[in-house]
Amino acid sequence: MNTAAMPQPHCVWDIRAELGEGPVWSVREQALYFVDIVGQAIHRFHPASGARASWSAPQRPGFVAPVSDGTLMCGLKDGLYCLDPATGVFRRDVAVEPDLPGNRINDGSVDSKGRLWFGTMDDGESTPSGALYSVTREGTGLSVLRHDEGYIVTNGPGISPDGRRLYHNHSPAGIIYVFDLAEDGSLSNRRVFARIDDGYPDGVVVDSMGNLWVGVWNGGRIVRFQPDGTSLPSIPVPGALNVTKVAFGGPDLRTAYITTARKNTPPDRLAQMPQAGSLFSFQVDVPGQQPVPFPAAELAALRDIPLG
Repeated sequence: MNTAAMPQPHCVWDIRAELGEGPVWSVREQALYFVDIVGQAIHRFHPASGARASWSAPQRPGFVAPVSDGTLMCGLKDGLYCLDPATGVFRRDVAVEPDLPGNRINDGSVDSKGRLWFGTMDDGESTPSGALYSVTREGTGLSVLRHDEGYIVTNGPGISPDGRRLYHNHSPAGIIYVFDLAEDGSLSNRRVFARIDDGYPDGVVVDSMGNLWVGVWNGGRIVRFQPDGTSLPSIPVPGALNVTKVAFGGPDLRTAYITTARKNTPPDRLAQMPQAGSLFSFQVDVPGQQPVPFPAAELAALRDIPLG
């Protein structure tokens, strides 16, 4: 937790995304990636140089995850895609829920074992058709496993530093669940970890001490919990009503980056918060966990090795 004075988030990219989400730090590039779901875009911010880049996605992106070969794994509406940032080309690796065309992929993250976790949701936000999945690399292919279901809107997942707990949100219900996570990637013992009032729990990230940081949709703040469920002081984000997710970045992982959204913000509130939907940041005392990239396919890993 931050033991200094309450942090004051400030805007680092006045991008005003309609639905900014999914911030993730790339150690390889020392840059932050995030998505605008409604705007169908993927963005990159390089703090040291101030450089910014954007890619148009063929469908709504829910998350991006750096891959060990420098590409990105992207959760788009109907499946998992590979994006090569150098060319801007998307390639679908695997379809997800082809029998549920009203669903889309939402939030995701990679655990310390290199497993990718993500959730799906009803794009109309009314039917409990969403589920929680994990993805592992099996040679040159992907193995997708369904773990839990019955969600209207999923968010998270976040994993504890010891790799034994996984946190996942059912946002409309205001519930943060916690599962026991086994060494083999199986989940068990789902239970309520915390409930959120005055807003809805959005994206989750867990710092290196195991504290949860949860963006609050329609709440204008970040709520925090210790691993035992004890509440820590919330951090207001005055620039936005809809706070979607936090990521830890920078060389020492002590910079918190916050994505926000303009979507569903009343016009009178937007007038008071013109930078809603932008990227904000502040410094923290306790760093985040060391990010782990998703493993590249074996063929991709070998493509730069000279033959003969």
